[in-house]
Amino acid sequence: MNWYAIASYEQGSGPRAALVLDQQLYDVAALGSDANPLLQGTQRVMEQWETHRGAVEALAAKLAAERAAGRIQPLAEGSYKLLPPYRPARIFGAASNYYEHAREMGTKLAPRSESAPYCFMKADTSVIGSGDDVVKPAETQKLDWEVELGVVIGRQCRHVTVEQAYDVIAGYTVFNDISARDLNRRSDYPFTHDWFRGKSFDTFGPMGPWVVPRQCIAEPQKLRMRLDVNDQTMQDDTAEGMIFNIAEQIAYLSSLLTLKPGDLIATGTPTGVGMGRGVYLQAGDVMMASIEQIGSLRNRVVAA
Repeated sequence: MNWYAIASYEQGSGPRAALVLDQQLYDVAALGSDANPLLQGTQRVMEQWETHRGAVEALAAKLAAERAAGRIQPLAEGSYKLLPPYRPARIFGAASNYYEHAREMGTKLAPRSESAPYCFMKADTSVIGSGDDVVKPAETQKLDWEVELGVVIGRQCRHVTVEQAYDVIAGYTVFNDISARDLNRRSDYPFTHDWFRGKSFDTFGPMGPWVVPRQCIAEPQKLRMRLDVNDQTMQDDTAEGMIFNIAEQIAYLSSLLTLKPGDLIATGTPTGVGMGRGVYLQAGDVMMASIEQIGSLRNRVVAA
């Protein structure tokens, strides 16, 4: 299948859905109203992916034909603001899921054969889009970045096997798991880690710039991930470095609970985070989180 993506944007009159070809946005309204579920918004489509997938694929094929014939034009660059492609009701994060990242953080791992993915939940209110500002709370002095491959669930499922896992994926997106490292740990309770507090502030979940359907990416486990801060490369690795791969994470989570369409799994980050370098984000810093075959997220840091 030819590459396309699903995006949400605005031009001053509320959210609108777009399809993306060659990194350019095309308003779906220009494709007509017949069998066009995206006219009801990207949120509904992602939460009912199995129902609408065929129609969205047909729209993408129609767009490619219309563009080739010169009958449709992309939105002018700079004329719109990207929004999060949709808003996941639940975000599941994978902690210390890259061997090299675990080493840079000083994390002592049990043998893989004796362990399972370590998952936490991140607040849905943390989600922002590309171009939005990440707000650095006054409570933290150690604000950090984490580029991650985001996996969007497309089907309600439970007890999914590793072999079945890819069948329940709707698509992929870029996720930047912003973390307040000094708030991830606590000394006032016997429980030393508090992932929720350190990762769930508003604006701590840049996501996008769009969702690329699963069928458009043949080998997601080989995708290269990169994060730059002020044009300096901090992270540059592939998803092959995961301890527990995409399918294993889905199988594990679905053994605990029912996964629902629109759920997002942030599958872990590779080496190169700020804490491993002793460098943290400050107001004015600009992050660019990129994953090949998907796209890039650009977010500036501002003080609260």
